Amino acid sequence: MEEKKVKKWLAGVGISILIVFLLTACGSGQISGDSKDGNESSSETIIVTTTTGQVADVVKNVGGDQVEVTSLMGPGVDPHLYQASQGDIKKLNDADMIFYNGLHLEGKMGEIFEKMSKDKATVAVADFIPEDMLLGADDDSNAHDPHVWFNIQAWTHTVDAIEEELTKQSPENAELFKENAANYKQELEEMDQYAKEQIQTIPKESRVLVTAHDAFKYFGHAYDLEVMGLQGLSTDSEYGLKDVQSLVDALVDSNIKAVFIESSISEKSISAVVEGAKKKGHEVVIGGELFSDAMGEEGTEEGTYIGMFKHNVDTIVSSLK
Repeated sequence: MEEKKVKKWLAGVGISILIVFLLTACGSGQISGDSKDGNESSSETIIVTTTTGQVADVVKNVGGDQVEVTSLMGPGVDPHLYQASQGDIKKLNDADMIFYNGLHLEGKMGEIFEKMSKDKATVAVADFIPEDMLLGADDDSNAHDPHVWFNIQAWTHTVDAIEEELTKQSPENAELFKENAANYKQELEEMDQYAKEQIQTIPKESRVLVTAHDAFKYFGHAYDLEVMGLQGLSTDSEYGLKDVQSLVDALVDSNIKAVFIESSISEKSISAVVEGAKKKGHEVVIGGELFSDAMGEEGTEEGTYIGMFKHNVDTIVSSLK
């Protein structure tokens, strides 16, 4: 009788040990077919989390099918004011690599990036753009304008940076990343040339771009447009009646016929400018919606960096030409 009890006890212990072993193996990914998200291929895929869609698009183009990219900031999201949620923190924690714009674009996430950088590659892509290609802020600070993606020649340096960082993470795919980066840079060069040719069709005196905030300084510098914004470099900055009146006066004095709204900013500020000009007897129209700090919906042409850029160029040209 005692012998049967002992055998039964030993059998129970054996089953318990097996269960513990299986749970441990599952947690460490040692069982065949296990992965971070349940997909068999993801054990070989680099899991990347980015802040903006612009950065995500570069990673997708360079990494190809070797990366799985999640962007925290979707269409219509303003990165200047963005605050990370608990869900975002989890995505950053789960990632193998993190890419963000930098230059204080994501102003409220600095501490998060600093913490994450202790455990994984956390890369500010704008840090790889040569100093002489960066534009300064209009205030007395030593800060740089963070909207670097609006100068394609400057933005191309982020492609090289991302290729380099992905190669460090996955050296066996170095040739693939190199080829993808070269192909993407060729597409960027073609879009840069397209933008130059199209903007040149606007009469010189009409090349004035007026928007809600000063996000297009790089664009104006690269393609020879005067740029005016109601707010400063960050939408976090306040604007008042004096700012509106100053911009209205500029529209009237220069006989500017069109202003533009932005997909990530309320129309309220620009509408105030249009109304102010109207009271002075000067008709100004909304020339269209531009993508500034965010791109379009995923799956659309404007949901890609090149598609977004082309949309902006075509919208500006059709309204100012």
